[in-house]
Amino acid sequence: MTATSRRPTPADPWPDMSAGHPVSSGASRDLPPELGPDAVGVLEGRTFMFSDAAGNVPRGSIGGLVHDDTRFLNQWELTIDDAPLMVLSSGTVDAYSAAFFLANADLPHLPANRVGVRRQRFVGDGLYERVELRYFGIEPTSVRLRLAVGTDFADLFEIKETGRDRAPDITRVDGRDGSALGFHYRNGSYAASVSVEADPPPDLVDGDALVWNLRLERGQQWSCELRVPLWCGGEDRRPVVRGFGETFDHGPEDPSTRWAAEKPHLDAETDLLRDVYHRSALDLVSMRLEKTIAGESVVLFSAGLPWFLTTFGRDTLITAYQTMTCGSEVARGALIVLARHQATVFDDFTDQEPGKILHEYRSGELSQLGIKPYRPYYGAADTTALWLILLSEYWRWTRDAELVCRLRENAEAALRWIDRHGDRDGDGYVEYATRSTQGLGNQCWRDSPDGVQYADGTIPVLPIATCETQGYTYDAKLRMAELADGPWHDPAMAHRLRAEAAGLRERFNRDFWIPERGGYYAIGLDGDKRPIDSMTSNMGHLLWSGIVPEDRAGQLARHLMSPEMFSGWGVRTLSTLDVGYNPIGYHVGTVWPHDNSIIAAGLARYGYREEANRIAMAMLEASRHSDHRLPEALSGYDRSFGRQPVPYPTACNPQAWASGAPLLFLRTMLGLEPGEDGLLADAHVPDELGRIDLHAVAVAGRHWSVGATGSDWRVWPAD
Repeated sequence: MTATSRRPTPADPWPDMSAGHPVSSGASRDLPPELGPDAVGVLEGRTFMFSDAAGNVPRGSIGGLVHDDTRFLNQWELTIDDAPLMVLSSGTVDAYSAAFFLANADLPHLPANRVGVRRQRFVGDGLYERVELRYFGIEPTSVRLRLAVGTDFADLFEIKETGRDRAPDITRVDGRDGSALGFHYRNGSYAASVSVEADPPPDLVDGDALVWNLRLERGQQWSCELRVPLWCGGEDRRPVVRGFGETFDHGPEDPSTRWAAEKPHLDAETDLLRDVYHRSALDLVSMRLEKTIAGESVVLFSAGLPWFLTTFGRDTLITAYQTMTCGSEVARGALIVLARHQATVFDDFTDQEPGKILHEYRSGELSQLGIKPYRPYYGAADTTALWLILLSEYWRWTRDAELVCRLRENAEAALRWIDRHGDRDGDGYVEYATRSTQGLGNQCWRDSPDGVQYADGTIPVLPIATCETQGYTYDAKLRMAELADGPWHDPAMAHRLRAEAAGLRERFNRDFWIPERGGYYAIGLDGDKRPIDSMTSNMGHLLWSGIVPEDRAGQLARHLMSPEMFSGWGVRTLSTLDVGYNPIGYHVGTVWPHDNSIIAAGLARYGYREEANRIAMAMLEASRHSDHRLPEALSGYDRSFGRQPVPYPTACNPQAWASGAPLLFLRTMLGLEPGEDGLLADAHVPDELGRIDLHAVAVAGRHWSVGATGSDWRVWPAD
């Protein structure tokens, strides 16, 4: 989802449309399902609204108002005299609001550009929208303003494909005074409701449309407030009336408020870094999910807009890791929520096994009724090790022994899953193969059907042990040994885990290494234990985990930065020399910011700071072309192909771990690590960025500041 580059605000003057200024063409009634290239999306927490550039949601599109995986509005179309409005400018103002500046089309009794229309939209516990008209014609006129509304209560899984027609089960209820139009739906134990409230009330309700018959004099202004409250999951949600720039008041004790308040302040010599940093932070806060676990309020990040505003395992954990320098509240929330849903039984339909950390949690009708396996679904081989890595990282940054000890049983259950159920055949590697009729075939981060393939493009047989999952497992065991030596006070456990990690490292470097093509690691082993020989960006994750011997790190660095892997905007997911390479293939040639942030951190870990900076700068420069926001993925075309990155056509935007990538790039450039006595730094800042100062980084209850230019740096207490 993208927004237009034009960003109107309420302070913008209204144009004198009576003079007939040229305007851009409006959205046609035959908008494609994609809503067009200037589609506008706004989100707040678990709610988003996706519309075309005029602010409309045509029936049959993928747009609408969605909350908790249910679409509550599938039509929201404003017209004057049944003609579509023309777009002057439109776009998001912030994550949860948008503005649309429109004008009337040429009508039999009214020339174009005589009626100016401004729509101001806000999401959050429903939808609130202000519609304002101003008439610029000379003679008085009458117009018919019509808002067509509708709902299908579609499950998120059905929005992009054909779903069940719920119309026979949807009841429509008109408000007694004509000011509201409501819709109710029930299927067994699942129920949802939505209503549209208008002030002033419409002159009539025509089917599923609100209609105002307006008589306008020159210069006259008319406005209407629209509220769309929701009811789902036993909760009434009413939208908050706000103005642009007003944030939600969650109170000082709210975890998301604390996270935003604790975020370090960045002073940067270049606007680029500062703008990307602030954009990432704003997007991340807008994607927060708030939960109450055993009476404790926690916050974590959803995965991304528009289809992934829910708890994920892998995405949530990696984003929490990327953002540790901005505060620990999100990591704490992710650890607690995912531990609460840690598997305790076997279940084939959900790929559940005792000790496993979930992959994805959905709240829609299909999941609640057990038609889809996502309440929650556990089809991921890497989330369990990533949870352990984040538990360790949280301990290193906070020294919160209370939580780390409280989660010890969950950590031990996760380790048992790795050794017993994750290792399906006893060969010492974590493999995956779905048992569910609706399960994922690939259960690593490259989870598309062709995301893991041989160099000749053929698809391997299951089960598969991917390389980065072994790296995560190695790192997790060493980190758990550190906790066993520390707050858990279990030296025998520490000794055992370090021995297991050493054995895994030795096996891995024997079985996954391919000496051809200059030497590199296979992306995985197939069900017959054959190396899957494609050359992928997953090698960079191995550097991040530390499983690579020092004498092989240079070979990986050369591969990752070669013309076949490095596009100029970032490292591709697959080498251009492999048969399956496709610059617009989801996992077979695209450039993913989160992937690159991990690769850069891995390169820096082994001393390849120039290479890490080259990746970071390429990604930061790519953000210039998308309002300083990194999308889920970019196409893998070479930088020489055009002056700006070629977008990946269906990328989530924003997406949490893409928004977290710049924060990890910044940490990598400054070389920040938590130490026993405070913040440690080992800066290597690119010359293009000049001086960087990061103030109030929290480590173990104290705050520190760091300033750096090039390789010169200083850390000092900020308390």
